[in-house]
Amino acid sequence: MKSQIGKLKTLAYLILLGSFACTPPAEKAEVTVQETEIDPLPSWNEGEHKQAIISYVEDVTDTTSANFIPVADRIATFDNDGTLWSEQPIYFQFFFALDRVKALAADHPEWKTTQPFKAVLENDMHALMQQGEKGLVELVMTTHVGNTTDEFDSIVKSWIDTAQHPVKKKLYTELVFQPMLELLDYLRAHDFKTFIVSGGGIEFMRPWVEGVYGIPKDQVVGSSVETEYDYNDGNPIIKRLAKIDLVDDKEGKPVGINRYIGRRPVFAAGNSDGDLQMLRWADSNKLKTFKLYVHHTDSIREWAYDRKSHIGTFDKGLDEAGEKGWTVIDMKDDWKIIYPFEKN
Repeated sequence: MKSQIGKLKTLAYLILLGSFACTPPAEKAEVTVQETEIDPLPSWNEGEHKQAIISYVEDVTDTTSANFIPVADRIATFDNDGTLWSEQPIYFQFFFALDRVKALAADHPEWKTTQPFKAVLENDMHALMQQGEKGLVELVMTTHVGNTTDEFDSIVKSWIDTAQHPVKKKLYTELVFQPMLELLDYLRAHDFKTFIVSGGGIEFMRPWVEGVYGIPKDQVVGSSVETEYDYNDGNPIIKRLAKIDLVDDKEGKPVGINRYIGRRPVFAAGNSDGDLQMLRWADSNKLKTFKLYVHHTDSIREWAYDRKSHIGTFDKGLDEAGEKGWTVIDMKDDWKIIYPFEKN
C-alpha cells in the first residue's frame, strides 16, 4: 500500500514537472517581486522641499552623475540651537548657566546684591536682559570655568539628564526635531559625515550629542574657552580658563569649520542670521551643495519667529536664501510632527 502511494506521488510530481516543461516560454508564469520603497524622511510632508533633499542626495551619491561627490568630501554641517532643537525663550545653554548660578549661590553671598547674579536669583529676566552682552558673558564665564574638563562634563550630564524646559515641561533633549533626526540618519546612510557647528559651547554639547543626534563628540564645533594642561602630580587634567578662545557664531563658523574639520561642507543647515556665513561658506564649494534654513513658523506646536526675534533672528539670511534659491523649510507646512514624543 505504501509503495503504491509512493508511486502515485512520484507520478504526480512527474506530471507536474512535465506540464511546466511543456509550457511554452511565452506562457510561463512570471513571478513579480515588488520592491517596497522605504520613506527616508517619514516625518516630512511630501512637497518640493522634501523632494529637493532626496534628489540632491541621490544625485551626488550616484557614481554615474556629473555631480558625484567622493565620500571624503561629503561633509554636512548643522547648527544646533533652533536647527536641531528648540531655542526659545532663550538658548538652552543659558538656562544651564542660570541653574548653575543658583546651584553655586550658597558659596557666593555677594551675588544677592551684585548684578547680573542678583537678577538671576530673583528670577527677574527683565533686569537680567538689561545687563546686556557684558552681563551675559560674565554669567557664562562664572558658571562655566574654574573647573576641569572632566568636572564640567559631569556637571553637564547631570543637568541634561534631569533639567526640564520651563514652558514645555520636557527634558531639553526631548525638544529635538524629529524631522532633523531623520535627515541626519538619511545623510549618514549615504556616507555623509555629519558635524554640529554651533554658537553653543563645544564642551556643553559634547557630553550628550552622541546619544541624542548620533554625532560623535569629536564631530562637534562650538564656542570654547581657553584651556591648559596640568600634570597634577601624575594625574593629568585639563583646566578650563576664564578666557574666550573661539566664538563659533557668524564669521566664527567658517573659521571653526576650517580649524576643526579642514574641509568645506557640501551640505549646511541653519535657522538664523548667525548661520548665514556658514551657508555662504558651503555655497562657495566647487562641488554641488545644498543650503537649508529651518524657518520657525509654527506658533502652536513650537514657536513662530524670524526677523525681529531676540533669539534666532532670521532677517538677512531669509532674504539671501530667497535671492539665491536656497531651501527654506516651513516648519508648519513641511513637518508632520516636530518632536519625537509626538509620534506616540
